[in-house]
Amino acid sequence: MKADLHVHTNVSDSSYSTEETVKMAKNFGVTHLGIVNHDTTDGLVEGIELGKEYGVNIIPGIEISAYDFENEKKVHILGFLFDLAAPNIKKVCDIIVKRRHSNSLWQIKKLFENGYDITLEDLEEKAKRSRCIYKQHIMEVLMEKGYTDRIYSSLYKELFKGNGICSRDIEYADVFDAVKAVKDDGGIAILAHPGQFDSYDLIDELVKAGLDGIEMYHHYHTPRDYNRIIEYRNKYNLILTGGSDYHGNYGSKEIQIGEITTPKEYVKYFDYRTL
Repeated sequence: MKADLHVHTNVSDSSYSTEETVKMAKNFGVTHLGIVNHDTTDGLVEGIELGKEYGVNIIPGIEISAYDFENEKKVHILGFLFDLAAPNIKKVCDIIVKRRHSNSLWQIKKLFENGYDITLEDLEEKAKRSRCIYKQHIMEVLMEKGYTDRIYSSLYKELFKGNGICSRDIEYADVFDAVKAVKDDGGIAILAHPGQFDSYDLIDELVKAGLDGIEMYHHYHTPRDYNRIIEYRNKYNLILTGGSDYHGNYGSKEIQIGEITTPKEYVKYFDYRTL
């Protein structure tokens, strides 16, 4: 048994299609694959069917881009095994997708105005399977035009961070609304990689709101993170998960599907038989 419960496809911001992703999971010995595209449930039915074809149990999920407005921090919430119609999740997430796409159009315009050889047509081709255009799509076009040799390069920081010409955040969902949406749609709510955004102080309140667990194993986490997460697990009897956070060629880390996994004793909570 090998469960990677944090994988993306080109329905959001991975460079690989759902079929390519499921096939890779099979080749790497993954038995349970959590597909958690950003802010969309698109492609999950396709993923489940492909899982049956390739012999991989697909755990339908989502990664919601949320925000802790009190402490002004980004927070990501993973949702699993919800009703695939997902009316509450879609209500929360559809507006995020629209904001992200609008912001990307603004970024493309800023790049063009500043002399970069980039067009909307270039980006639409890259993002044709996605609900919106992502920064990774923009950077891939800039790579192909010879402006840089990799996505997360100095150019990426220059454009999208600090005072860069494309530096502008969108408004995300309230983190408590995100957890509630997952629970209202019958799902399991997991706090994603708290070590990345230092969202530990929020766990007590999130548990009250219905949080079921924490993503323990993630490439951003250190042994110190593991110890903190274990403390919360013991305090609230939480589910622990893990995953590669795979984005294909769009990933910031060179990690393969199945390289980081969920502890076997917790897979039973996600043993959604699609085969």
